Amino acid sequence: MAKILLFHHAQGLTSGVRAFADNIRAAGHIVHTPDLFDGRTFGSLEEGLAYIGENGFDAIRERGVRVADELPAELVYAGFSFGVLPTQKLAQTRPGARGALLFYSCLPITGEWSFGPWPDGVAVQIHGMDNDPIFVGEGDIDAAREIVAKVADAELFLYPGDQHYFADSSLPSYDADATALLTARVLAFLQRV
Repeated sequence: MAKILLFHHAQGLTSGVRAFADNIRAAGHIVHTPDLFDGRTFGSLEEGLAYIGENGFDAIRERGVRVADELPAELVYAGFSFGVLPTQKLAQTRPGARGALLFYSCLPITGEWSFGPWPDGVAVQIHGMDNDPIFVGEGDIDAAREIVAKVADAELFLYPGDQHYFADSSLPSYDADATALLTARVLAFLQRV
């Protein structure tokens, strides 16, 4: 059994993110799903990003990081898109991390946006669609490939399609087949970390 801290994407803690967490719980894991937006959800990515911009990317990321203060150190950190920001910061800087699950986004481990090198012994899986205009078009895939090239226990999984939030069953971008495969891979990961 793994303990997971799962961060939602820029549209908020949607029913689809909750459903994903429930599927992981049904497999016997403990999943914490903090709401970084205090109950707000948004009808589009743009609306969610506007809210984040008004409140500050760094401020909301740090709100997520502080959530971990009340939890044990031995966690798997997971995040959907915007949720990757606190996920990577915690996985890379908080001692005791068991693993990281990065969905639809990835930050580089070198350069200006980096939290530093990836820590030894922290496994990571990265998932995205091969034609996602954000994951591929904005360079997250390059950061993912850098991690896979430099980290011993790192995997990158690409799914056919062009949707960003493909594992959120409450959104039109949902892809049931890709989500089923993603979920199977996540559960296998959680069994071994």
